[in-house]
Amino acid sequence: MLDKIKSLSKQTLIYGTSTIIGRFLNFILVPFYTNVFPPSEYGVVAVIFAYIAFLNIVYSLGFEAGYFRFASSVEIGDEKQNFSHPFFTIMLNAAVLSGIILLFNGTFTGITGISNNSIIIYAAIILFFDAISLVPFAYLRLKNKAKVFASIKLVNICVNVALNLILILVYKMGLEAVFISNLAASIVTFLLLMPIVLKNISFSFNKELFRELRKFSLPYFPAGLAAIIVQVIGYPIMQYLTDVKTVGIYNANYKLGIFMMLIVSMFEYAWRPFFLNNAREPNAKPLFAKVMTIFVGAASVLFIILTFFIDNIVMTPLPFKGHIIGAKYWSGLIIVPLVLFSYLFLGIYTNLMAGIYIEKKTRYLPLITGLGAVLNIIVCFTLIPVTGIMGGAIAALVSYISMAVYMFIIVQKFYPVKYEITRLAGILAIDICAIAIFYTFFGSLGIIYKVVLCALLGGSVIYISQLYKVKMLLKKT
Repeated sequence: MLDKIKSLSKQTLIYGTSTIIGRFLNFILVPFYTNVFPPSEYGVVAVIFAYIAFLNIVYSLGFEAGYFRFASSVEIGDEKQNFSHPFFTIMLNAAVLSGIILLFNGTFTGITGISNNSIIIYAAIILFFDAISLVPFAYLRLKNKAKVFASIKLVNICVNVALNLILILVYKMGLEAVFISNLAASIVTFLLLMPIVLKNISFSFNKELFRELRKFSLPYFPAGLAAIIVQVIGYPIMQYLTDVKTVGIYNANYKLGIFMMLIVSMFEYAWRPFFLNNAREPNAKPLFAKVMTIFVGAASVLFIILTFFIDNIVMTPLPFKGHIIGAKYWSGLIIVPLVLFSYLFLGIYTNLMAGIYIEKKTRYLPLITGLGAVLNIIVCFTLIPVTGIMGGAIAALVSYISMAVYMFIIVQKFYPVKYEITRLAGILAIDICAIAIFYTFFGSLGIIYKVVLCALLGGSVIYISQLYKVKMLLKKT
């Protein structure tokens, strides 16, 4: 048991280190944008990337997940066929969809409410190159080539950040520079992945493999759409109900959830290949249960610290000029604890996903994520007109909680795991207590009080989750 956790920890550390560095480099753009662009212009960036995130799912059709499932066991066909079938399927779909966007870009400017045709053209090409990079990246993860994966991701981010700084500060290109930089980074990334494509490509067609791949993958398409709706639908809805300026303020503060998102992202990258490789082990279920408690406990300690100190972090002047987010955006700080808590539940949902993969029950995913999407839309339209950006944050939280709860109910029916429910409930109760204190004393708590609260609440989480003796517990499991 301990050896397996160490293996997961090692992979998580590699993915995590690269993710932290990469996200940090990418996060540099948030203070940069918010100190350079007014909220109305930054809102345009938020809206366009919300549409890109949504269309990424349409471009992939769920075949990235299918590659993971079938290439991990090679039950049908050979390794090259298992790589090539999803790769070519995504490439063909991406070429058609990007062609449509380029051909009818004027129509899409009307749909998005963005008048700049060039931005739509850049977005279409970004979508194409990002889509055809999915399977090569999945190959690196499946083969545990974490260092190569991390290196290419870092190159992508460095190119993006460097070009943003050069094009905006030196060449004064404005908003278009944001999308030109992303396009260049996407092209460079695919070129770096080309050796993997050439090594694994095969033009032989296996009808049975494609049929099973399609059968497994397509349920991920509506599920993926629903999942991304949960993440980004608040932006276009907020734009429709309010204005682009409000979207800019909301997006800047939502980005502060990066600190919790990093934990979830680094865990997810290592978790999927880990549970697939250990699913047949006799102690798999106790192992998964212990991982859940460890994750929720560790993430909650971070959540408590960030909840009480996020305003201090954001308002501290940067060495060169400005703040982590510009002062014009500070009115949105009130949403940050809800965003952080939402990501914590996303982590719980990610952990529970193991049963869906192992038992091949992907048909349930559209129901689970669909529930989250529907609730998100309902809450957005209900609360945003009344509470503004808080409505978007509440909608996201409601969605992720509902998805995690529904996932737990469904998965327990065909892959029951005895999670440490009492411990998990105690940890989440402490998290809710931290949220209540934040909103009761927002902006009025001194540093000393915050330190004391973090020590008490964080210490309680560590005690309940038994993080202080994880190594001993894992040996016994």
